Amino acid sequence: MSQDGAPASARVAAELRRRITAGELAPGARVPSTRAIVQRYGVAMATATKVLTTLQHEGLIRTVPGVGSVVAGAPVERPARRRSSSPEGALGVAAIVAAGTVVADAEGLAALSMRRVAAELDAAPMSLYRHVRDKDELLLQMMDAAISEVALPEPPADWREGLEIAARALWTGFRRHPWLPAALSLTRPQLLPGALEYSEWVLGVLTRAGWDPLTTFTTHLTVFTFVRGLAMNLELESEAEAASGLTDDEWMSGQEQALAALVADGRHPNFTHVLSGMDFDMDLDALFEFGLQRLLAGIAATG
Repeated sequence: MSQDGAPASARVAAELRRRITAGELAPGARVPSTRAIVQRYGVAMATATKVLTTLQHEGLIRTVPGVGSVVAGAPVERPARRRSSSPEGALGVAAIVAAGTVVADAEGLAALSMRRVAAELDAAPMSLYRHVRDKDELLLQMMDAAISEVALPEPPADWREGLEIAARALWTGFRRHPWLPAALSLTRPQLLPGALEYSEWVLGVLTRAGWDPLTTFTTHLTVFTFVRGLAMNLELESEAEAASGLTDDEWMSGQEQALAALVADGRHPNFTHVLSGMDFDMDLDALFEFGLQRLLAGIAATG
């Protein structure tokens, strides 16, 4: 929440609205992308998406495929479509997967569709089906590409150091692609080469520690589940922020009076005592660090 009490999305939208109405951003000029807004104003991707959606609904900006968001009012010359001499053409599988990932990263899996990806690529929706069978196959390809980005170094000799490296790398990957944790299944795992490489690395670290196969595999799944479970909140928070225009801190601040009224009857003394005795910040990164260290300590104590 800014000093004037306005949500971050409203504050940034007001700044861009002022620049448009003042003529600083002329008709046809490109408006900062969601990523540019994130970097410049220090807000979440969901907040940046909310800003552009608000301005679009107000008729101040419009989206031009292949260009991005521009100030409404003047035609924009679209760049020529790039053609490739390769058999895949400009709409190869890699390009489609990359476009789908951009959509999911910015807007969540709910926004992913073949038509939406086609618009991102400035292509006819049916042209995508020559390269990707359907949305389900596209999602699998996106998942594999995303999990393959998880970078792991040469395995260390110490199993605890290895598990910590793997957990941090996975958390970083989930932070980069908030839709990925919900897409991955633990009980019915998708056959993804990238996920297999990750598991191979972790299992190698634990096997070299001399653990039996059952303990090795169960430990791997336990750490993976911890990271994935906490990361499930990343997309949920992004969706909530986009819908409300409020960050989690701003939302919590708005609930203080309601929470005080809820516990005023004195029936929850432990809850009241704990919350009144600390200044708690719902920081998922801090919660990840806290949980990871205690999980590893527990594994070490029983291993």
